[in-house]
Amino acid sequence: MLAVFVNCASVILGSLLGLLFKKKFTPKLEEVIQTGAGIITLVLGFQMAFKFQNIIYFTLAIILGGITGTLVDLDNKILLLGKKIESLVYRKNNKPNPVENEATPEDTSLNTELNTELKNGACAKTNFSYAFLNSSVLFCVGAMSILGSLKAGIEKDYTIIFTKSILDGFMAISFSAAMGIGTAFSAFTVLIYQGALTLLSTVIKPFCTEQMLAELTGCGGALIIMIGINLIGVKKIKTANYLFALIFTVIFVLLNPYLAKIIPF
Repeated sequence: MLAVFVNCASVILGSLLGLLFKKKFTPKLEEVIQTGAGIITLVLGFQMAFKFQNIIYFTLAIILGGITGTLVDLDNKILLLGKKIESLVYRKNNKPNPVENEATPEDTSLNTELNTELKNGACAKTNFSYAFLNSSVLFCVGAMSILGSLKAGIEKDYTIIFTKSILDGFMAISFSAAMGIGTAFSAFTVLIYQGALTLLSTVIKPFCTEQMLAELTGCGGALIIMIGINLIGVKKIKTANYLFALIFTVIFVLLNPYLAKIIPF
């Protein structure tokens, strides 16, 4: 678990550095940083996306994953989770007067606030929930998270996770400068996700074939491309709704020996 804690620390440290620099930026510079972060994310996403091995699995996973996530409304649920975390964080920093504790139209419900934001198109790009969601996806998808956790758990080889920690730290600087403090709290997602992979590494390892890692990397790259598109403002994509694509990818690869007999690839 040592490597996982190091990865979490790098995300938090990078986020704090990004927030420190952000205070010195003008709105124009903030826009430049956000666009730059979007371009970097797109490049990273495309680099990963083209590592898929089976275009049919890739296509079906993205489409079926998006449909499933939309029906479940996963994106909004994660944004709501971010809202709840945000309310806990800022409740400790703000001590309202007794009069302010009474319900008002502005704070009646987290659900009301979130629904209003979503009706307007999406949460603001500097929104806590938005930063938490996108950073969590960025830091958790990809082969480095899976393979690095497995090596750390089974072989006690921390090289991949330490390398990922450096990359995540620098990305956290740009993300927190562009979107805010929610980036730092994605460290909890990294802790849960990579921690679980590390602890269950001996169980998971037999299933992590070369094809599995390639298909998951390609699918994860597609999700990162969506984040980049959101950052540069081309289109608002509810990225989290497509997280189910990773599950479909795993299912397709596991069933590959049987599917290959039925469908000629």
